[in-house]
Amino acid sequence: MAKGIPKRSENYPIWYQELVKRADLAETSSVRGCYVIKPYGFAIWEKMQAALDKMFKDTGHTNAYFPLFIPKSFLSKEADHVEGFAKECAVVTHYRLKNSDDGNGVVVDPEAKLEEELIVRPTSETVIWSTYKNWIQSYRDLPLLINQWANVVRWEMRTRPFLRTAEFLWQEGHTAHATKAEAIEETERMLGVYATFAEEFLGLPVIKGTKTAYERFAGAEDTLCIEAMMQDGKALQAGTSHFLGQNFAKAFDVQFLNKDNKQELVWGTSWGVSTRLMGALIMGHSDDDGLVLPPKLAPIHVVIVPIYKSDDQLQAISEKAAQIKKTLEAKGLTVKFDDRDTYKPGYKFNEWELKGVPVRLAMGPRDLENGTVEIARRDTKEKQMANFDEAEAIVIDLMDKIQKNIYQKALDFRIENTRTADTFDEFKQLLKTKGGFIKAHWDGTTETELKIKEKTKATIRCIPFDEPEEEGVCIYSGKPSKRRVLFAVAY
Repeated sequence: MAKGIPKRSENYPIWYQELVKRADLAETSSVRGCYVIKPYGFAIWEKMQAALDKMFKDTGHTNAYFPLFIPKSFLSKEADHVEGFAKECAVVTHYRLKNSDDGNGVVVDPEAKLEEELIVRPTSETVIWSTYKNWIQSYRDLPLLINQWANVVRWEMRTRPFLRTAEFLWQEGHTAHATKAEAIEETERMLGVYATFAEEFLGLPVIKGTKTAYERFAGAEDTLCIEAMMQDGKALQAGTSHFLGQNFAKAFDVQFLNKDNKQELVWGTSWGVSTRLMGALIMGHSDDDGLVLPPKLAPIHVVIVPIYKSDDQLQAISEKAAQIKKTLEAKGLTVKFDDRDTYKPGYKFNEWELKGVPVRLAMGPRDLENGTVEIARRDTKEKQMANFDEAEAIVIDLMDKIQKNIYQKALDFRIENTRTADTFDEFKQLLKTKGGFIKAHWDGTTETELKIKEKTKATIRCIPFDEPEEEGVCIYSGKPSKRRVLFAVAY
């Protein structure tokens, strides 16, 4: 167990927060609810960005950037949208400060009041659709496939690093289409992109499905999502893709001349993931000794730790380590040679284990004489000795094995902690004693959904795509139901 970090079984929330801090990912800032993402944490986010950005561009999207500030009148143009975000909005009312008359610092200059108040973007649909009105005139301008990497502000009262913060980083895609079918296809395609990223890069298995009307994005006609299970059995929404219908096109009068020379409203989508994925990565894989990072997102793939007693020994080990480092880097891996003389090998082992580096190589004078190196993998803690000439192939192979093992371990955990309930008493008992995902019948009404949430804190995470039709009765109301939905307590 990493020093100063409680076991997951003892206090999962504190384990998470301490790990974020001690693994050097992020720290609190002087602004309530906002965090500083430190270099090691940001390096992981950059890896996520790079992978996702390529996937977006491979599906025909291009990047742009839109203003941070949104005129308040824009938000009110789509009724459901403003209602959904009103409580989270930060508002700019003035544009200047001045020295106070009593000499005690600065105050807002009352004469510098804005003619129209500005909202610090909680999401960008309104400002983007006001822009699309100028960009779209004809069917030749469609589809319009835009993504932006940005920050947003949602004034959360209770915050937790990466999972829920007042300001966070994300990407938001906003697309416009000539037909409803094309927009729905885009919505589904981008959910598929998110699911692929989650499973192949994050190493997290996800369940794809549709949100209920109550959980739907404000202003959308339909919201699709991917849901992942954390190691405490709670659900984490890991990505959403929204079919907006023509709602924002109507609000901002975005029309196009179709092939029949008639004016039509365009069809829209929006989709996004955020630094919340950092939280998913931590909670989905890490253990009592620290981070466990999938190789595809690890800032450092391999760390080499020399074990020595004299400068001559260090010099000899360093020369061999440099050769190994160069060889592995030529294969696309990032390698760190930790030759700091201020820390002993044991300290370094613990530090890099805490930071989740997938593979550690250790080498001492005797290893150098024997032409061997110790190879340790972070996910299973297994160690093996290897000759210099086979070490490269073993390390390369381990990257693939670790990536797959991390995913399989998370999948096995989810399967083990997914259960079914046929009565409300059984449902409550499972939540209390087991947690995890529960598949149960629901009558399809928001009233029942809210009653279950009120009494258990569990919400309908999604209506899974792959859940077969099955005649049954709602666990709460006893009314007919055609399929089970996915319930869980969620972050």
